[in-house]
Amino acid sequence: MKKFISAALAATAMLGATSAQAQTSQLHYAGGPFTISNPSGIGGAIAAAANEAGMLLGVGTRYTANAGALGNTQTATPTVATAFALTGNVTKDCSFYAGNNGSATAIDFGQIGVRTGNNENVSDAFEMVGPAVAAITSATAGCNFNNSVTLTKLNGNQGLKNAAPGSYDSQQFQANIPYTVQANWTGTPQGTTANGIAQSLTVADTAGTNSVNQGAWRSAFAMAITAPPVNKGLVAGNYSDTLTLTLAAQ
Repeated sequence: MKKFISAALAATAMLGATSAQAQTSQLHYAGGPFTISNPSGIGGAIAAAANEAGMLLGVGTRYTANAGALGNTQTATPTVATAFALTGNVTKDCSFYAGNNGSATAIDFGQIGVRTGNNENVSDAFEMVGPAVAAITSATAGCNFNNSVTLTKLNGNQGLKNAAPGSYDSQQFQANIPYTVQANWTGTPQGTTANGIAQSLTVADTAGTNSVNQGAWRSAFAMAITAPPVNKGLVAGNYSDTLTLTLAAQ
């Protein structure tokens, strides 16, 4: 009886071990008290124990087959998608080709002609003969981000000023020459994404500065400066101003 109980416990232990670890777990008995395949439960354990006891007495036979392997370390993923975050940076930049040296931006009207004839009517004497004009073009200009285009006269609405005019009758003479500036290029206003169209910016002779906001643009750039004749005589001397074009990425 003791051997029978020991055999039953051994069979139960075998069943538990194989069912916990094996992928294939086969246990078959024949020729003994019970012919049984893969016994389970209490009844199966008792039958297996009886067969094991019979085998100790030389009765019956047994067949076992067990196979197994370690499982996956993590849950299997038949499809894997990995997103790669690609980044880079483009520096904001504005460009304006203004020649190869400082002399390229020194705009000299030369002699601004006035009416010097002694046969001129007194109401016309010493007045400008005609407008002073200048044309400036650059084949390369633009900014690669939202930007502002600004034109600024250093002397404001005074325009070209005589730095040393001496004394004069201010009712009949003046020591400044107002001028207008008009710039033209191809671009697009901020807030739009479209093919570039003609853009312009004007600073009137009565104004000192003007500005317009643009989206990224690149094109040729042209400026026309016009100083129309004034209605008074001009005091002799040197007239000057500084006109600044600013392209500023925002």
